[in-house]
Amino acid sequence: MTSDPDELEDKIRENAQAPAKASGDQGSVEQHPLPDQIAADRYLASKQASRRKGFGFKRLKLVPPGAD
Repeated sequence: MTSDPDELEDKIRENAQAPAKASGDQGSVEQHPLPDQIAADRYLASKQASRRKGFGFKRLKLVPPGAD
């Protein structure tokens, strides 16, 4: 099993894009179910968001016009 988080994410991405089932001799190919694809996308997006620095919001000082 891979211990590097980047390798794990790459494997998840590859597995989600690859077919779930495949047969030979010009046979059939079956995709992963849509809920599984959505779950993989959400997981990868949450991992990407957790790497960002900060708390997800920015503190601003608002000054109304004419207030000098």
